Order: sequence, then C-alpha cells, then structure tokens
Amino acid sequence: MAILAPEKGWFHKKVAKDEKMWIMCATVVALALFAIMVLWHLVGKQNPSYTVYNTSPDEFYKMAQANWKKYQIGEEAGIPVVKPAPDSDVYVIGTTWRWEPVLILKKGAKYRFHVSSLDLLHGFSLQPMNMNFLIHPGYDYVLTFKPTYTGDFRLICNEYCGPGHHSMIGKIVVED
Repeated sequence: MAILAPEKGWFHKKVAKDEKMWIMCATVVALALFAIMVLWHLVGKQNPSYTVYNTSPDEFYKMAQANWKKYQIGEEAGIPVVKPAPDSDVYVIGTTWRWEPVLILKKGAKYRFHVSSLDLLHGFSLQPMNMNFLIHPGYDYVLTFKPTYTGDFRLICNEYCGPGHHSMIGKIVVED
C-alpha cells in the first residue's frame, strides 16, 4: 500500500457544517476538562503542590538526624519516634525498606514536610488520605501538611523498590 500525498490545497477546502459542529464540541469538552483539572487541583485538594530542592542523600540524612535529635521522644522497633513542634519542619526518609521516623503530629497544626529517599525510587503514599508522589534520591521534596483527623495513619511505598517493598510501612500518629 502506497502512501499518497494529500491533494494540493486540502487544508483550505471548506469544512462541512456537521464536521464544524463536531470540532466545536470536541474543543468545548477539551477546554472543560482542562478547567476541571485545574479546579480539581486547587479546590479538590488533590496532588499536593510541593517544592523540590537538590540535595545529596548524605546531606539530607544529616539534616534529618539533627531534626530528629531535636524532637525525639522515644524509639519504636529501632526507629526514632519524633514529636515536632507545630509549624515546624519535619523530615521523613524513605530507605530500603522502611520509612523513618515515626511521627506524632498535632491535629490542625501546620508542618513543613521534607521527604527524600536515601537509595532508590520510592512512592510516598499516606493512607487512607490521598497523598501520593514519587521520591527520588538526591531531591528534598517540601510540602506543607496540616492533619485534619486524629488517629494512626500508615505511610506506604507505592513504587516497587525491591524484595522488602511490601514491608515498607511507616507510621504517623495525629493527636488532639
């Protein structure tokens, strides 16, 4: 089957009325979907906006250690338990195959989360909330977080990261 070039001047041919209607309908639907996508992001509290900075795993680990030392109140299964002050920075590390630290947060207080991976690509997913994003090593993902419910929440990796992926579960406790 040969590929034939279109007739000369095909672009300037008059379009039929029904074809124009379909093009208009498709354009209106596309614009409406684009507007809904932007509104869903802003009003629907989907896909949290975050800022990203370059860092190295060693540098991020040192900053996280200093932060945890400042707010550490205990230890759970070898993982530090950290209770940061409201309106402060919180550091979360994803590493094969665990999330550190265990966080105790206050309901209604704002926190600046710094999240990074020390080794592999991980997926940061706070359950049952709808917070999901990828964590690449070498980047400090900063997002503002305000817990609105009390309870125990799980932080899971939703990006396959190796044989221990299924056990990569972190914990966030939100108190009144």
